[in-house]
Amino acid sequence: MDTIERALEFERTKLKSLSTSDRIKISREAKALILDLNQIYKKKKDERIMDIMKRLTAIKRKVEKRLKGNPLTT
Repeated sequence: MDTIERALEFERTKLKSLSTSDRIKISREAKALILDLNQIYKKKKDERIMDIMKRLTAIKRKVEKRLKGNPLTT
């Protein structure tokens, strides 16, 4: 259950005033945690694990949205 503990700790990290490299690290770490949790979920089918994955995905999307920026409109 070390992966679940790491995921919960990751959720508690502050996401304020991050540099671009910090955002990239956070995005990659979130992706790795989600993939690890998915492997556990495939075996146990525990809804709590699915909820954690959903929350991590929301954090990852928010960080990636900030990395990519807003598209230009013409």
